[in-house]
Amino acid sequence: MDSNTAIAALGALAQTTRLETFRLLVRHEPDGIPAGELARLIDVPQNTMSAHLATLSRAGLVTSERQSRSIIYRADLNGLRELTLFLLKDCCGGSTELCAPLIAELAPCCSPEAKVS
Repeated sequence: MDSNTAIAALGALAQTTRLETFRLLVRHEPDGIPAGELARLIDVPQNTMSAHLATLSRAGLVTSERQSRSIIYRADLNGLRELTLFLLKDCCGGSTELCAPLIAELAPCCSPEAKVS
């Protein structure tokens, strides 16, 4: 990822509705959420939600797929991964002891122990 792409992604997330929408989509991976349902859950008009989703899509943070009459939106976890790696790439000048707490805080969501049966 280059700086311009990172700036676009961070800019897309620098707005309350888009940030809330993206976080909601991340929580609903891998199923995604129909556009109309997103608008209802976030409590914004559908045309406003469409504009926000277009911004997130252009920034590489969401994907969409038509299913019958609905458009299902999903968080683009690859885009999130690339943005996170871009931000952390030079973490602490390579001092693993300084980065370890940050990595440990990121890891619990994905560890086998975090999975609820």
